[in-house]
Amino acid sequence: MNEFKNTEREIYLFRVRLVVIALFVLICFSLLVARFVWLQVIRHDEYVAAADENRIDIVPIVPNRGLIMDRNGVVLAQNYSAYTLEITPSKIKQDMDLLIDDLADLVDIQPKHRKRFRKLLEESKSFESIPIRTRLTDDEVARFIAQRFRFPGVDIQARLFRHYPQGESASHVIGYIGRISQKDAEALEESEDGANYNGTDYIGKEGLEKSYEAMLHGRTGFEQVEVSAGGRAVRTLSRTPPVSGKNLILSVDIELQKIVEEAFGDRRGALVAIEPKTGDVLAFVSKPTYDPNLFVEGIDQQSWNELNTSEDRPLLNRPLTGAYPPGSTYKPFMGLAALELGKRTPHQIYADPGYFTFGNHTFKDDKPGGHGGVDLYRSIAQSCDTYYYALANDMGVDMIHDFMKPFGFGQKTGIDLEHERTGILPSTEWKRRAFKKPQQQRWIPGDTISLGIGQGQNTFTPLQMAHAMATLANNGVVMKPHLVKMTEDPVSHQRELTVPKESYRIPLKQENIDIIKNAMVGVVREGTSARVFAGAEYVSGGKTGTAQVISIKKGEKYDAKRMAARHLDHSLYIAFAPVDQPKIAVAIIVENGGFGAEAAAPIVRKALDYYLLGKRPVKENREPQPKVQSDPALFRSDQELKNPAEPPPSPKPGEETTGNKD
Repeated sequence: MNEFKNTEREIYLFRVRLVVIALFVLICFSLLVARFVWLQVIRHDEYVAAADENRIDIVPIVPNRGLIMDRNGVVLAQNYSAYTLEITPSKIKQDMDLLIDDLADLVDIQPKHRKRFRKLLEESKSFESIPIRTRLTDDEVARFIAQRFRFPGVDIQARLFRHYPQGESASHVIGYIGRISQKDAEALEESEDGANYNGTDYIGKEGLEKSYEAMLHGRTGFEQVEVSAGGRAVRTLSRTPPVSGKNLILSVDIELQKIVEEAFGDRRGALVAIEPKTGDVLAFVSKPTYDPNLFVEGIDQQSWNELNTSEDRPLLNRPLTGAYPPGSTYKPFMGLAALELGKRTPHQIYADPGYFTFGNHTFKDDKPGGHGGVDLYRSIAQSCDTYYYALANDMGVDMIHDFMKPFGFGQKTGIDLEHERTGILPSTEWKRRAFKKPQQQRWIPGDTISLGIGQGQNTFTPLQMAHAMATLANNGVVMKPHLVKMTEDPVSHQRELTVPKESYRIPLKQENIDIIKNAMVGVVREGTSARVFAGAEYVSGGKTGTAQVISIKKGEKYDAKRMAARHLDHSLYIAFAPVDQPKIAVAIIVENGGFGAEAAAPIVRKALDYYLLGKRPVKENREPQPKVQSDPALFRSDQELKNPAEPPPSPKPGEETTGNKD
């Protein structure tokens, strides 16, 4: 009986175990099925993508950067291919200095290359390849390839490099590119265009290279490459070609640019030439200049110190950021204001005794005894200061401001370069906003007098003066000045104008414009620049200007021989030609150049002779001019112009102010 019961129990236990095992197997199988569904159904796309990432590598294809050419097709910025020796820090196991020493046995590595590498090493991420030497020779490439196995983490790459074949010419226009810094990389990551710079090492830093960066860079392409477990490329699965950047066709005539730069010699200053009917900037000269090729691969410390500490300040873009008083070049615009606003008539005679008295202050003309009876024509042709002292007093600062503003004085022109400055076109409202102390905010009527001759608180950029001259030559039709005339697709060669139409028109009477133009012709025929333009085969209009750098004390006379070089007056000139159908309008300033007819006008004559007649200037054996330090006040920031520390001193009772010496 007991034996029978034990058999039954064993069968029962066996069945229980069988059920438990079956349930366990079923649960395990269910888990496997669930896991299979999870991996193969729910997470299918994710794991397929992950597998593809391990199997497929995305290789960016950097596009060709667009070319920059002048209006006649002369190349100003181009690309070329060369080999670069590069080090990836994360793959280097030995001491970096010892590695570079070993590389120097195969490739010429100078101390400047080491310094640049160290600087780039600090700015770059460890997994990025950093160049130690660029533009290797064929012999250097061959020597390294033969010993390549000794240097894991070091490789040779074929790269596109930027080159500026014109050297220093027009460098402030073109600008330059440089390696993408950490700051640049952070800005790109935050922008919508960050992915477009994968594989790109360079970006525009200054000039047109920067302001047209997105257009010049193009669109990055990519290849999908199947790789082995060891990272070796097996085959290309697909390819999206890059889109080359667009070419820039400038309005600048590089030959005109070079002629003007050579005419400046060692002198400092700026010249802007504009085609009135289109707004094309024909020349944009800032002297001294610099070689943009120095910056492409990272400028060495010695060259940087020479440029950055030079008293001539070659890195400053004077036409764009220099703030200068216009001097007597302001008088044609004041004369036009007088006619338009009914403050003077063309034949109204002003008796000039050689001075103008306002309260207890005497404003002197440069000509002792004065010009006698002066009408509007003579006031411009002979550059009579007292005529404009009186006119400015009659008009008042706000009337002057409102008339001059549409011409672009004290306003940004909108030219296609960054960092343009506004300068100062004074008004009572400007002074209230510019100064904090109540006693400084009040406009003093005596401050208005000097505005009439382009002195006082007037400070404009050479670009603004050229823009105003072009607008006057174009009979009040305002064209936005621009350096890029059109963009060009490198494949289809389709071109598109950047400024296709006029900005606006200033409502001026044509008869008044003609009167002012005729007076400016008088400056050239019988006035202050007659000697410079004698024998010219075209008729031009012009106006000389001389802007004071420092005030002359009462009882003293301006004596250039006894003054420090940096205290000499600035030399200015504005012009347009030919008179009947103006093709070019020019504004120039020669810092500390003296009288406008002595330094500025001869440079303009050379520019007009070449542009209108194709005549090149005869080489001169001129002795180098002494170098003088630039006045830091000429390059104040916009913030400083809006919020100066203190207002310029007003005339004191009993003081005398000397007029412009044109």
